[in-house]
Amino acid sequence: MYKDLEAGYLTLYKNNELSKRTQLAKEHLTNCYLCPHECGINRKEELGFCRSPDKVIVASYGPHFGEESVLVGSNGSGTIFFGFCNMRCVFCQNCEISQGGEGQIISNEKLAGIMLNLQEKYNCHNINLVTPTHFIPNILEALSIAAKNGLKLPLVYNCGGYERLETLKLLDGIIDIYMPDFKYSSDERGVKYSKVKDYPEKVKAALIEMDRQVGGLKTDKRGIAYRGLIIRHLVMPGGLNDTKEILKFIKDELSEDCLVNLMDQYSPAFKAFEYKEISMPLSYFEFEKAKNFAKKLGLRLAD
Repeated sequence: MYKDLEAGYLTLYKNNELSKRTQLAKEHLTNCYLCPHECGINRKEELGFCRSPDKVIVASYGPHFGEESVLVGSNGSGTIFFGFCNMRCVFCQNCEISQGGEGQIISNEKLAGIMLNLQEKYNCHNINLVTPTHFIPNILEALSIAAKNGLKLPLVYNCGGYERLETLKLLDGIIDIYMPDFKYSSDERGVKYSKVKDYPEKVKAALIEMDRQVGGLKTDKRGIAYRGLIIRHLVMPGGLNDTKEILKFIKDELSEDCLVNLMDQYSPAFKAFEYKEISMPLSYFEFEKAKNFAKKLGLRLAD
């Protein structure tokens, strides 16, 4: 259990700041500008790019042992998978959830109960919010309820990297661990493979803000993360130059002790077969070149 260090949101809960942030976030349910799409819609009446309603959708939850070792520890990372996403990646392996919205609509009180269940029943090391951006108002209200009832685990913001600065600033002091993807360094790839504009510009600004808030990754005496930045990058077929640009940005612009997870598990899924250049698995040699480049830069790499 997370005992020695207090999660950031507890301080904000105690001084009533969490309640104030929750009210600000809830304004987006009727005029949504949570992410860079800036749809400006009333989610009680219509659907924007992410197709999410004003009620939270949870696809599944439980202790997850497939995450980074600093999150998993001995008891697992307490993951909550939310329905829908603000990106539409053509190679998504969870497309039923991210684009189909698979899951159950639940109340914010129920979501608070899930958080507490992950802490009390499963003894997880953290609460890992997977694709949370479009449900931030619901999450913050649930967090207030859960904190009132004893939640104290660090909060992980596990996202695709396509974030709006104003929203991240709303989360300052609430999120303990940011874990964004950094998928592409070119606008063209962002539009082609994820249907989003200005991806590199948005993710770079987001990572700099995340780094400002939490800094490099910090772990306790057990090796379990309690605060900081973890960046994931999925190496894709034919994308070595893209990968190098991303790694150089991390090296040059972010804290030297942020953790980088260079991932080799790309395999074509969903609509990837419609794009010849990414219709095959990543080769061993491509990944080794990417990994060697990261090592030469001196980046802190995940196990």
